[in-house]
Amino acid sequence: MNQAVSFGVQREVQLRFLCPDDIEEVKRLCTEWFPIEYPDSWYQDITSNAKFYSLAATYYSRIIGLIVAEVKSKTKLNREDADILATHYPTSCQVAYILSLGVVDEFRRHGIASLLLDSLLSYLTSRDRYNCKAIYLHVLTTNSAAICFYERRNFQPHSYLPYYYSINSKPHDGYSYVLYINGGQPPWSIYDYLSQCGALLAKIHPCLLSQQILQAVQKWLRRLLSSSSYDSQENHANGFLYFIKRVLQTKKKPTHICLT
Repeated sequence: MNQAVSFGVQREVQLRFLCPDDIEEVKRLCTEWFPIEYPDSWYQDITSNAKFYSLAATYYSRIIGLIVAEVKSKTKLNREDADILATHYPTSCQVAYILSLGVVDEFRRHGIASLLLDSLLSYLTSRDRYNCKAIYLHVLTTNSAAICFYERRNFQPHSYLPYYYSINSKPHDGYSYVLYINGGQPPWSIYDYLSQCGALLAKIHPCLLSQQILQAVQKWLRRLLSSSSYDSQENHANGFLYFIKRVLQTKKKPTHICLT
């Protein structure tokens, strides 16, 4: 993508918050972008409820991208996300959940998604929002473009979620990703304690440690699969292995791995 062209597009882009008049346009865009069908009440909420940060990028008044996030108390986290923050944070602590981030095809690779995400980050890291300690999201395991985008923006892999999505009545696996802000920290896990021991071993075999860990996990999963003929278990094992590879490749630690 020509950098001068991208700059020219960004120069004409304006940001504004969504309003109820945008419902039909936002509904059309979300239908094009996402495989998940949202209820009408969702569109009404994101365009009128103050608890949502719903920002649109417009190009000559046309909506070409949008980001929707919800800021909520850590007590409102769903079970699969309940361990995002370290346990010492009070119940009044907040987190932000990115529900949607999308850009019209012809305007992709012009930095529009980064512009929208930067606006959200600027809002959440302001003095008034210092109580918000993390931003998280869910993504399909097959959505490699979104995964790469968030990893470039320093989001960390958090959980592998089998059967998390239902698309056309078929289950699909997902990942969750987290970015810690305003001094936020993840809880310590077994991985953290083991990594301390691993740091000592790495001094002895620094080049082989990550590969040895992955090989050990692969052997364990193959033994597990050898006693079962269910294809779904093999698919989950492959997804789990891919998740571990992403962690090792990006040198970032998962705070939790969910297999149930």
